[in-house]
Amino acid sequence: MFTGLIREIANVKSLSGSTLTIRANHKAKLGDSIAINGACLTVVKVFADGFAVELSPESQKLLAMENYKNEVHIEPAMMMGDRFEGHVVQGHVDAIGTVKEIKNNGNSYDVFIELDKKFIPFVVPKGSITIDGVSLTVNDVNANSFRLTIIPHTMKETLFKNYKKGSKVNVETDMFARYVSHIIAHQKPSLSWDEIDSISARY
Repeated sequence: MFTGLIREIANVKSLSGSTLTIRANHKAKLGDSIAINGACLTVVKVFADGFAVELSPESQKLLAMENYKNEVHIEPAMMMGDRFEGHVVQGHVDAIGTVKEIKNNGNSYDVFIELDKKFIPFVVPKGSITIDGVSLTVNDVNANSFRLTIIPHTMKETLFKNYKKGSKVNVETDMFARYVSHIIAHQKPSLSWDEIDSISARY
């Protein structure tokens, strides 16, 4: 499990077949889970200046691979007793989004991201979402897109500073929205409001 708070911007040394080699300050251990641009990957080799993870051909088909070069976000998995910040992130990328527009508002940036319509029900206004591993709050949701507001600190300290119109990003939607949707879809055809409230309360 992760929190969506980036611990380091690391450098990609190489991508050879299914092996992605990263140069980083973080001292990983063999078998560790590390989110790289929001995707939970397993450390298969450790070096003095970094580590390598397994990135299968199937994963490469599902991720925004254009961002797995030069710099990448990394976040090690949470340990028992760690301070919980951000939100609950699984490191399971749901879809690739496309940056439609970035508006500079002076003291913030509005970032509009287009997403396949089938994932929009899991994007909740004022709820949480993960973009390339960064925990963010959704401001508005439209038929096939949503709006984020990025503060200058986040823009400067993450790879958002490199994004432009047309950039592809890894998107992990809200885990609880997915779970509630799954439960409701497999319930009897007609649910009362009391039953819906009861299901929501579990999460």
